[in-house]
Amino acid sequence: MPTTLLGMVDAAVGGKTGINTGAGKNLVGAFHEPAGVLCDLSLLASLPREELVAGLGEVVKCGFIADPAILDLVERTDPAALTADSAELRELVERAIRVKIDVVVGDLKETGASGGIGREVLNYGHTLAHAIERTSDYTVRHGEAVAIGCVYAAELAARAGSLDPAVVARHRSALSRVGLPTSYDAASFDDLHAAMKVDKKARGSQLRFVVLDDLASPRILAGPGEDDLRAAYEAITSAG
Repeated sequence: MPTTLLGMVDAAVGGKTGINTGAGKNLVGAFHEPAGVLCDLSLLASLPREELVAGLGEVVKCGFIADPAILDLVERTDPAALTADSAELRELVERAIRVKIDVVVGDLKETGASGGIGREVLNYGHTLAHAIERTSDYTVRHGEAVAIGCVYAAELAARAGSLDPAVVARHRSALSRVGLPTSYDAASFDDLHAAMKVDKKARGSQLRFVVLDDLASPRILAGPGEDDLRAAYEAITSAG
């Protein structure tokens, strides 16, 4: 029975269990499917607002990778109306859970055996996010780091020539609308780059990012050049 929004839409879905270590996130863990998960939205009434907002980072991510109706709902709803008893938050939770369930059913252990991107798609924004969490000693909330990481991935995709600048701008507008950060400058690129190299998606020294060609059109970008990586980071450090 998850008691946070982040738990409801992310951690409780998919059977992954894990711990944080000094080496990084999600490097030590196991798979254990629960018999069932009960999401009681009334429990969110006691959640501090900043924790509720942080949970929306994973929700909005699902809008970009699979269900743009999430973005539409976020963009037409007063953020203050996203409360535990609102129909809008209920729909967002249901849609985000459905996105993750659909992905996990097809690739439980993130092997990509089907030949597609598989469960890796859920890591959109997470390569930089995990680096931010590690270099900040986990003082940045996960959903906040994911929001920043999604903007970074969008900037990187734009530099690779695959994502329209309008979709990059939509990342900033949708995430900032609900109160999430879209810029970051509390660590150097070099420190974050080093931390990203121990990401679980990395293959040897080659970084691999989930990026978008368009809304709900994800793919893997393997081995982007350091110039593009650095330029994308400069774009989020200079953003307002």
